[in-house]
Amino acid sequence: MYAMVFAVEEINRNSRLLPGVKLGYRILDSCGRHPWALKAALTLISGSTPTCQSESAANWGTTQVAPVIIGAASSTTAIILSNFLAPLSTPIISYLASCPCLSERAKYPNIFRTIPSDVFQSRAMAQLAIRFKWSWVGAVIVDNDYGHLALQVFQKEIKGNGICVEFISLVTRETIKSDAKAAALTIQAATARVILIFCWYTDVREVFIQLAKRNITGRQFLASEAWSTSEDIIGNVDLLTVANGVLGVAIRSAEIPGFENYVRRLHPSQQPHDEFLREYWEREFGCTPLSSSSSPLPPCTGTESLHGVHSHFTDMSQLRVTYNVYLAVYAAAHAIHSLLSCPNTEASVTTSNCSSPQNITSAQLLQSLNKVNISMSHGEWFGFQGADIQPKFDLVNWQKTPEGSLRLVLIGRVDGFDIDLNETAIQWNTGSSQVPVSVCTMSCEPGTRKAIRKGEPVCCFDCIPCGDGEISNKIDSLQCDRCTLEFWSNPARTSCIPRQLDFLAFNETLGITLTTVAVSGAVVTTAVFVVFLYYRQTPVVRANNSELSFLLLVSLKLCFLCSLVFIGRPSFWSCRFQQAAFGISFVLSVSCLLVKTMVVLAAFRSARPGSETLMKWFGPHQQKGSVGFFTTIQIIICIVWLCVSPPEPHVDLGVQGSKVTLECAMASVLGFSLVLGYIGLLACTCLLLAFLARKLPDNFNEAKLITFSMLIFCAVWVAFVPAYVSSPGKYVVAVEIFAILASTYGLLFCIFAPKCYIILLRPEKNTKKHIVGR
Repeated sequence: MYAMVFAVEEINRNSRLLPGVKLGYRILDSCGRHPWALKAALTLISGSTPTCQSESAANWGTTQVAPVIIGAASSTTAIILSNFLAPLSTPIISYLASCPCLSERAKYPNIFRTIPSDVFQSRAMAQLAIRFKWSWVGAVIVDNDYGHLALQVFQKEIKGNGICVEFISLVTRETIKSDAKAAALTIQAATARVILIFCWYTDVREVFIQLAKRNITGRQFLASEAWSTSEDIIGNVDLLTVANGVLGVAIRSAEIPGFENYVRRLHPSQQPHDEFLREYWEREFGCTPLSSSSSPLPPCTGTESLHGVHSHFTDMSQLRVTYNVYLAVYAAAHAIHSLLSCPNTEASVTTSNCSSPQNITSAQLLQSLNKVNISMSHGEWFGFQGADIQPKFDLVNWQKTPEGSLRLVLIGRVDGFDIDLNETAIQWNTGSSQVPVSVCTMSCEPGTRKAIRKGEPVCCFDCIPCGDGEISNKIDSLQCDRCTLEFWSNPARTSCIPRQLDFLAFNETLGITLTTVAVSGAVVTTAVFVVFLYYRQTPVVRANNSELSFLLLVSLKLCFLCSLVFIGRPSFWSCRFQQAAFGISFVLSVSCLLVKTMVVLAAFRSARPGSETLMKWFGPHQQKGSVGFFTTIQIIICIVWLCVSPPEPHVDLGVQGSKVTLECAMASVLGFSLVLGYIGLLACTCLLLAFLARKLPDNFNEAKLITFSMLIFCAVWVAFVPAYVSSPGKYVVAVEIFAILASTYGLLFCIFAPKCYIILLRPEKNTKKHIVGR
C-alpha cells in the first residue's frame, strides 16, 4: 500500500513524467475475498463512495471514476474482475496473479500483470532439476489449478531429459491436516530425495510439521514462489532440520530508491486516518500516538521514530510484491503520459491525436498499456508482452546461521530462459557441499548399457555390461557398439584395442607340452635305433627285415620332429614345409610297414609248393624300391599342391576374442585331402594285409604287431578329422600335432616295444629256435 502511495507521490514530483498533471488514487481493501474485491472494483470504476468509509470520503476531494485498477492479489480474483470489467475495457494491472491462463489475450483482454506467469517458474525449476541431474523427484501440489498447471509445465519441460516423477501427493486447504500427514508418509516411503512443492505457504508449513514429527530429514525441497520467501516457515525453529537447504524460485526483488526513507519518516500524526499505521505504532512502541484514541496504552511522547526500528515492515532487502506494485503504478503513469503527449506541441487539442486528462477513457488507456516500454530510474527496461512482462525471478536458498536460525540467501537469478546461479554458495539440506543425488538407478558407467525395467519408469533401469567385442564410452549409454574386425574390446569395455596375434608358440604351456612330448618321442626312437643297431645280429632283429626296421625308425623319428614345425609363428616357408614334411614322413612310415607286411605274406606263400619264385619279387632291393615308389607318389602330390595353391599365413578374423589367430590357411582343401587320403589308403591297405597275416604260424609274427599299430593309427586319424574341423583358432594346430604324436607313438610302441622287451629283458628268447618255433 505504501509503495503505491510512494510511487504516485514520486511521479507527481517528476517534472518530465506527466508534467502539469497530478495523479490521484483510492485504496480499498478486499480482505482476500472475491465478492469484496468485485465490490471494491465496481466502486472504483463507478466513482461511488463505499458506505463503510463514508466518514472519510471528504478527504478524497472530488470523487472521480478510476480509469485503471491496480490489484487482484490472486489469479481467481483477477479472472472474476476481468470477466466483469472486460466489456467496459477497464484495464487491470495485477501484481500477484500468476495463473498461466491469464496469458490468453482472447479470454482476458484487459489483464496486465507485473508478475511472471507460473509457466516460467515451473520452467526454471525444471532447469534446476536438469542442471543438477535429479532424475527421480517427488511432487507435493495443492489440488487446484495452481498446483496442477505448474506440475504439467514441469513435466513438459523435463520430458526427454530422463527425469521422472516418482509420486504426486495432493493437498487441499479444507483437509490440510490429513493431507499433510499423508504427504509426509509418502515422502518417507519414497526413494526420491528431491521433492518439488507447489503449494501455499500455510500448506507447506503443515507438511513440514508432519515431517518434523517423524524426524524425516535428508530431503531437498524445491520451492515455488508461493512459499519460497515465507517468513512464517523460515522463522519457525521447530522446522529447522526439515526446512534447512530449501532451494526456491522467488518473485524477483529490487531496490526502490528513496522508499526506505519514505517508510521510516511515516508518523501517525501526519496520517491520522491511517488505521494500519496507528496499530503498528502501538504494537512497536507500546503507546498510542493519538490523544483521542480509546486505546488503554499511554500516549506517546512524540519522539518515537521508525528510523531505528528493525522489523519486517522496515526491512527493504526483500521488496518483491512491493516492487511489482511500484512497477504497476509506473506502467499506468506512462500509459497516461503517452495519451497526453501530442506529436505537435503547438497544435490545438481539437486537431491533434492527444487527449486531455479529463477525457481519458479506460479503452484508450487499455490500448496505451499494450504499448508501454519504459526505462526505470535504476536502469531496468520494462514493458508488457501481451498480458505478461519479461519473466525474471530470484533463486533463493534457506541457509542455517551460526545462531541456529534460517536466513534467506540470494544465490542466483532467472532472466527468461537464462539462469545465473552461484552453485558454490548453495547450502544443501544434507549439510554437505556436494549436490544431493536423487535417482531411481545410479548412472550406468562406461562399459555398460541401460536396460529399461519392464513396467517401470524410464528412470529405473539396469546396467548391463557390454558383451565381448562391444564397448560403450559414455555414461548412460543406450547401446553397446561393436568393434570392427581388427579390434576387440578392452577388459573395461570402454574402448576398442587392436587384437593380438595368437598362434601356438613354443613358450606357452601347450606349446611346451607338445614340444616336450615330440622331443621325448624322438629321443625314445633314437634309443630304440641304438638298441637295434647294437643287437643287429640277433635273431629278433634279423628275423623281421632289419633294413626296413631301421628305415621305419628313421621315418618315425622324422614324424616326431615334423610336429615341431607346426609350433611357432606361421611364416611363408613354415606353412609350406610343415604339411609336406608331415605327409612325406608318414607315407614313409606306413610304406615301410606295408612292405614288411607284404614280405611276411610272400614268405609264407613261397613255402607252398609251386610258389618258389614269389620271393624274387620281394628281395631287399625290391623292398627298398617299393618304399621309395610309395613315398615318391606323396612327394609328387606335395610338390603339385605347393606349386599350385600352397598354404599361406592368414589372420582369422572370424574367431571371437581379444586375440586373432594367425594360422596357415589351406588355400586348397583338395591338396590337403589328397595328402591325407593317400596316407589313409596306404594305412588301410597295410591294415588289411596285416589282418590277413595275423594268424600265420610263427612264435614272433610281426603281422600281429602291425595289425595293432595300424588299428591305433587309423583310429587316431579317423578321430582327427571331426576334431580338426571343430577346433577354434590355434587349437586346430594342436589337434593336428596331437594326432601326429599319438599315431607315431602308437606305431613305435606297437612295433618295437615287444622286440625291445625280448632283446633287453628276455634274451633267452632271442634265439632262432624260439623265433622259428613251428
